[in-house]
Amino acid sequence: MEIQGLPGQLLADLGPAIASGEIPVGSVLRAEELEGRYGVSRTVVREAVRILESMRMVESRRRVGSTVLPKSDWDVFDPLVIRWRLAGADRAAQLRSLGSLRVAVEPAAAALAARQADDDARRELSALAVELTVTARAADLEAFLRHDIAFHAAVLRASGNEMFAHLGGTVGAVLTGRTEHHLMPHRPAEYAVRLHREVAEAICAGDAETAERAMRTIVVGALEELDATLE
Repeated sequence: MEIQGLPGQLLADLGPAIASGEIPVGSVLRAEELEGRYGVSRTVVREAVRILESMRMVESRRRVGSTVLPKSDWDVFDPLVIRWRLAGADRAAQLRSLGSLRVAVEPAAAALAARQADDDARRELSALAVELTVTARAADLEAFLRHDIAFHAAVLRASGNEMFAHLGGTVGAVLTGRTEHHLMPHRPAEYAVRLHREVAEAICAGDAETAERAMRTIVVGALEELDATLE
């Protein structure tokens, strides 16, 4: 989710500052102070604070202001919260947590997709597997990232489980963060691209066991590569 205009600019300062602890838990954000510091209107401040409230990063009370809440209250699946945490010192822990989530969810989603996917979903996955192959060979990391995000989101949707489908943005934020923070190889590994093709082919063939195994290899491998890079 991209927040446009002045509220987005204000959030681009406040969000990372809260996520990194620069604005610590218990701090109170007051509208009049934010207006003066950032030179924005009360309306802009209210909109930015409303978004932070929706993420459970702050709690607002009349005549008090907006109090920064502890991390345990945050909507840690929100793609913007993920992005902000990845930009700070919490990056390694955030990536490991999200990598573990992917290991728990995505193989199960792939197995379900092999049983549940309709013809449109199968065609979409097949097309995306081709695009991943082409962009990997061209070493076009920007295009590869777009197709990789779309591929994993499509698998989650094809599972038929609305809870899994809702994690598409979360997985996309993880993949984007790994690329933006230079935690991906300069050229996508051929074995990883091949595994994506295997997932697509297994789902199209209704082979749940192979789809699950190939997806598990992808996400476990990504977590192991991440650990090696961070170390």
